[in-house]
Amino acid sequence: MNQPWLKAVDWSVVTAINQQLCAAKQAQHGPTSDGHAPARALWEKSHLEPLTLDALVELCRQCHRLAPFLNYNGNTFVVIARQVIGGLPLGAQAAALRSLAGHIIAGTATPEEQKTFKAAVTKLTA
Repeated sequence: MNQPWLKAVDWSVVTAINQQLCAAKQAQHGPTSDGHAPARALWEKSHLEPLTLDALVELCRQCHRLAPFLNYNGNTFVVIARQVIGGLPLGAQAAALRSLAGHIIAGTATPEEQKTFKAAVTKLTA
């Protein structure tokens, strides 16, 4: 199921999401000196492309790991993935997929959770 899921989510939207998350927690918002440029380049190279849900989650995970913002990097990219998954007609399965995607992006997913997510995504495209 390749789709341009992130077509409307350019880097300015990513930045705005991070800014909102920081404001809600009264945390400083801003770019990091090391990770901002590489994360932005990766995002801009990929966000218009048709992606599988696996690839979308992996892109979000990679951007989180690059730490483009001072605070709430993981939360920023989890919000994006959860919005995409939440927009799919998955019924009860949507909550589980959103949760698993969040764990994968944050880097806290167990191998079992990663396997479960991949199996669910594969089943969706079958």
